Amino acid sequence: MEISIKSFTLLTAVLLTGLSAGLFYAWSVSVIPGTRKVSDMVYLETMQSINRAILNPAFFLIFFGSLLLLVTSTVQQYQSGQSFWLMLAAAFTYLIGTFGVTAFGNVPLNNGLDALQLHDLSPEQILSSRIRYEGHWNRLHMIRTVFAVLSFLLSLLALFSFSKSI
Repeated sequence: MEISIKSFTLLTAVLLTGLSAGLFYAWSVSVIPGTRKVSDMVYLETMQSINRAILNPAFFLIFFGSLLLLVTSTVQQYQSGQSFWLMLAAAFTYLIGTFGVTAFGNVPLNNGLDALQLHDLSPEQILSSRIRYEGHWNRLHMIRTVFAVLSFLLSLLALFSFSKSI
């Protein structure tokens, strides 16, 4: 059985989008509940460390790769009927709700946190910094998680629709 470029791109887009959604979902059900139980200083130090560590090729592959392949696959699905519309919805959902929220919401918060010299702050400043960061960051994270999962579901439906048509 020969797999076409169009099929491979679609399958890879679904896979990467699923990995992205899975990463965000796993974070929501493991890291966030865990960090709620630590002290303010430990929380801020942990988030600084995680935010630096996540900037790696594996994360970039799934985060940026999802967007790139969703858009590429959408273009390739043009004139493929229902699979095109599902991929278009998946691409816009990911672009706005996952990529956009991350780029314009979570990343600026992370950059602000990274700029803090935590050991120079008073306990009151540490508490204030955590309150400013944590609630806002977690809300944005929930939004991007929901949109990543929705994008994955839409792209999966597009895959099923496309596979029926070939």
